[in-house]
Amino acid sequence: MEEKENINNSTEEISEEKEIKKVKKPKKDPAATRIKDELEKAKDQLLRTAAEFDNYKKRTDRERAGIAEYAKCEIIKKILPILDNIDRAQSADRESEDYIKGIEMIIKQFSSLSESLGIEEIGAAGEQFDPNLHEAVMHIADEAFGENEIAEVLQKGYKLGDTIIRAAMVKVAN
Repeated sequence: MEEKENINNSTEEISEEKEIKKVKKPKKDPAATRIKDELEKAKDQLLRTAAEFDNYKKRTDRERAGIAEYAKCEIIKKILPILDNIDRAQSADRESEDYIKGIEMIIKQFSSLSESLGIEEIGAAGEQFDPNLHEAVMHIADEAFGENEIAEVLQKGYKLGDTIIRAAMVKVAN
């Protein structure tokens, strides 16, 4: 009999535990479920947008590199005829008049190429010294020149638009 009581007590305890679990288990709130779903959708959309942006950056980097390479090739195509003429001049008789004419023609080709690309020479004797355009490598005192005037250009400078490709190396007076 005592065993029956123990079994009855055990079953009662088990049913009480089930009731407690039933009471403690919260009901699902539909608003919370909806918010959770919306958050998951927003997170998914954010991850997709981040991936698309990363792909966009990679694609534009590839395109930019391709454009730069294309531009270099176009410049080299324009330089190649001049290089061919330099090779011809190198194999010619340097004492002949044709050699000197050939060198003059090569210089003209370079000048016309520079002009077509929009490259300008900067720095000429008599100009005012500008540290943004010129690099002073020597200073001289000479009354024939004004204050900060370029006396001599040691190496020509070049610019493309507003960009300085190479500053002119100059000798500045006074």
